[in-house]
Amino acid sequence: MAHVITPITRLLIANRGEIARRIIRTAHDMGISTVAIYADGDAQAPFVKEADTAVALNGVTTAQTYLDVDKVLAACQRSGADAIHPGYGFLSENEAFAQAVIDAGIKWLGPTPEVIGLMGDKLSAKRLMDEAGVPTLPGIEIAADTDIVAAAKEIGYPVLVKASAGGGGRGMRVVEQEADLLAAVEGAKREAGSSFGDDTVFLEKWLAVSRHVEIQILGDTHGNLVHCYERECSIQRRHQKIIEEAPSPAVTDAIRASMGDAAIAAAKKLGYSSAGTVEFLLSGDEFYFLEVNARLQVEHPITEEIIGKDLVREQIRVAEGETLSFTQEELSINGHAIEARLYAEDPAKGFLPAPGPVLAWTPSKVGQARFDSGVETGSEISTQFDPMIAKVIVHAPTRREAAGRLARVLETTEIQGLRTNRDFLVATLRTGEFLAGDTTTDFIERVEPTRMREVTREELVEAAIAVAMEGQAQRRNQAKVLRSLPSGWRNSTMPMEQFSFRCGDDEINLAYRLHRDGRFRLLCDEQEHLIEAYDCGNGTVDLDDNGRRLQFTVQAHGSDWLVHSAAGDLVLKEQARFPDSSLDANTGGLTAPMPGSVLATEVAAGASVTKGDLLLIMEAMKMEHRITAPRDGVIETVHVTIGDQVDNGQLLVSMAEE
Repeated sequence: MAHVITPITRLLIANRGEIARRIIRTAHDMGISTVAIYADGDAQAPFVKEADTAVALNGVTTAQTYLDVDKVLAACQRSGADAIHPGYGFLSENEAFAQAVIDAGIKWLGPTPEVIGLMGDKLSAKRLMDEAGVPTLPGIEIAADTDIVAAAKEIGYPVLVKASAGGGGRGMRVVEQEADLLAAVEGAKREAGSSFGDDTVFLEKWLAVSRHVEIQILGDTHGNLVHCYERECSIQRRHQKIIEEAPSPAVTDAIRASMGDAAIAAAKKLGYSSAGTVEFLLSGDEFYFLEVNARLQVEHPITEEIIGKDLVREQIRVAEGETLSFTQEELSINGHAIEARLYAEDPAKGFLPAPGPVLAWTPSKVGQARFDSGVETGSEISTQFDPMIAKVIVHAPTRREAAGRLARVLETTEIQGLRTNRDFLVATLRTGEFLAGDTTTDFIERVEPTRMREVTREELVEAAIAVAMEGQAQRRNQAKVLRSLPSGWRNSTMPMEQFSFRCGDDEINLAYRLHRDGRFRLLCDEQEHLIEAYDCGNGTVDLDDNGRRLQFTVQAHGSDWLVHSAAGDLVLKEQARFPDSSLDANTGGLTAPMPGSVLATEVAAGASVTKGDLLLIMEAMKMEHRITAPRDGVIETVHVTIGDQVDNGQLLVSMAEE
């Protein structure tokens, strides 16, 4: 009997950013019209512009927009869309939403609501996997009458406090000792309730040294199931993945076969259709079920790269009533793929989110790479949403080549205006441990890759020269008279043009004068440079420095100069010739490390505190951040209250010495 095929004509993407763009790309390739939905802050985002039509959700926060079931359904009906792709996050694993979509006669691009409900509850998922014969870790649900301390002792430390709902690393705490247990449970419950609307948590045995390995599965509505091999996602911070690769360097053919069989057994137990992922912890040759993500995963591109298939395309075909376009026997692993998640965050400050404007975004053209990005120059990384800027994916014949190529691609990508983890990613990819495949879940703590790039004095000087040459050319271009004469030209011997820049704690002072041969004589750090400027004044600097050809892109934003070269990005702050003496730095105060909201205050004016004491808790991008006392002292004033929205650098607490 022939299958009944009902083609999708208009697809609404119930998501934003890079995943929305990625779905739009495949839909357009298949001849399907697309609909974007957007929060107020996303009105000018690339995914909104790339969709065929877009519907405003009229709100700012996630709760007011992408998590509002009624608004999303209304947008779908208003746009005439006949299908919804939820992407990942937001409503992608919301059973009620999936059911509402189906009840409205709209195609749902995902597993059935029943499966989502079963897998959305990690406790029920563990029970089902036990029934399917899939190995699981010991775990105990925390109910109102549970003796939490006794339960943890029964499992054995370390234990993981884990939210039953949701995912993305939220609502999770690793506890090494009994003294930290109750506070960890309280924090996990609070974070889970805020993120998922369900504060149910449970305890699970924590494998301190293991690998996070997952199997991509695909199923159709006709009973066909395949697995698309494994991905390793062990390199994480805050239980969130930042580097993923396929295949895993630790998975042998035997483990791959066993793990693939276990994933298929889990999928059959569920009657799974569409795309999903079965996640495992791998310790030696033993693996244990972690969870099922009943949706497309963030890291799906690396699977696409090694099998040569479009997973979103398969999701669309399955929703239309088609069978999978390939069988298990037709799949094979081709080469190696690695993905790095580029985030707006500060590795030097514990990977705190660092939202802000994207002043410059130019993906590298060095080597072949896939950029799945939700930004462009002029975009804003908001406090309301995940701080991911892009996923950068490289596919190569070997793992070593893929790692080297990805590091160089990241290094030569221009991203200016906000702090990112780019330099940390580059350092990680170049560690001996990573190149050897020694990538367990404790990688960051154990290996400690360099979190910030070490900038040499030579690099700073070269950047300052580029800025000076660009600045003088721009001033000449803007001159109303004698535009042909470069800045610094004199008809007699006069003092040299002088400039001062700062980059972090470093200061660069230079002076230059134009020679009659058209070259600039420049002095910096008591060294003379003869500069021949081939191209300056348009944001591109091409110059010869004592016989060395150097190229840069340079942009001015107020007193900041954004410099990009083959070595990476720098920001030079031009110093005023006459500093403002009225400026006085705040002393004795504790400021917000990032924009966010105040979740809890733990101290009051007059309280004595010691270094490390908890002062308040902030929330940014659905993550909690504990603000602690930097020293012993007395609280003078608490400047914020619960619920306050604060900006980066805003004064939170004033302290005095005891």
